[in-house]
Amino acid sequence: MGDPEVDEGKRATLRRFAAVGAVGPLARLADRDEDDESDARDAITGYLAATPGAHFSKVRDDLELGTGETQHHLRRLENDAVVESDRDGDYRRYFPAREFDAFEKVALGVLRRETPRGMVIALLRDPDASASDLATDLGVSRPTVSKHAADLEDAGVLSRGEGYALVRPELLLTLLVRYANSFDVATLQFAREADRYISVDG
Repeated sequence: MGDPEVDEGKRATLRRFAAVGAVGPLARLADRDEDDESDARDAITGYLAATPGAHFSKVRDDLELGTGETQHHLRRLENDAVVESDRDGDYRRYFPAREFDAFEKVALGVLRRETPRGMVIALLRDPDASASDLATDLGVSRPTVSKHAADLEDAGVLSRGEGYALVRPELLLTLLVRYANSFDVATLQFAREADRYISVDG
């Protein structure tokens, strides 16, 4: 028999995100069937509205759902065109349907990874930062920075010439600020100071 406190915690988590999902612009597109099924799908819809680009395991774990349960509901939501997914290496990432273009999906996938996100934030703070600067700032080795820089370049988010330059930095800044709550404390701190890094050039 399950722990009632754990069960109640799961219900509270589902209700919190379901409240967002049930009133979201795509809610009317989802089938409204049995209450528990509907609550779980509303919770996933609300969760993805707040955490776009989350991969399967994160959706499952954060909402305290079972693997089969998560698979079932995500499949239904994709069939109902409420959510959509893209492959990102070993991950499948999920998004509210028709809200993000291809570059934004790639960017959100990048930002969901701790070290690449840290590199993006560091380069938004200091566009002239070198590999050594990034390694020191993030507390990682230079080879680690180089590896992630190559991945970011392959993803189309970074260009490497004489130094590192972010592609579409204003968009990356916007995504970080808009979804800061879904990342970590460091991103929240960055979001509070983000107005310093907004370009006013034409």
